[in-house]
Amino acid sequence: MIHISHEDIDNFHHIYRINLINSCSGYKSANLLGTKSEAGFENVAVFSSVTHIGSNPPMLGFFTRPTTVIRNTYENLKTTGFFTINHIHESILEDAHHTSAKYDSEISEFDKTSLISEYKNNFQAPFVKGAPLQLAMEYVEEYTIKANNTILVIGKVVGLHVNEELLEDDGFINLSKANIATINGLDAYAVPQNNQRFGYQRPK
Repeated sequence: MIHISHEDIDNFHHIYRINLINSCSGYKSANLLGTKSEAGFENVAVFSSVTHIGSNPPMLGFFTRPTTVIRNTYENLKTTGFFTINHIHESILEDAHHTSAKYDSEISEFDKTSLISEYKNNFQAPFVKGAPLQLAMEYVEEYTIKANNTILVIGKVVGLHVNEELLEDDGFINLSKANIATINGLDAYAVPQNNQRFGYQRPK
């Protein structure tokens, strides 16, 4: 195995360092976050940092980089209080990745890709049409990570839309049945083909 020291990491070219550290944590969730500004402009952007916070109440979080530049997703959900999480599936990988491009807040990524927005149950923020798992989220709170000024945004799941064939009898959502993707690093996508489940474990 190759050993890479902290000093090595500090001395790497910044692109090499970014790729290395972004991929060393393993596969990450691949999601599109949908928001709508107070002025009515839709926004959708790819995030690989959505994480489980708790089940009761049901909460998820995601990390966003420092707000030294405009972050449309963050600004929209802070002003309106709502956003959606939509799972990326195999047939929309290229369009989903393009939403990482930096567009002005008045330009919707829905208009620059084949992605289509849709609204359900009078929820304020747009969902991504065709996503096999869509979550309606309400902003709860946030925490600044002092070490690098990133922000952990926490939201409450207020609604969940899931394709019926993915939902198993015990409540497990079988993502592999919908060819839902994961992200490796910044720009590599993988599509898991199956799940192997093990029951709740107790000491032997």
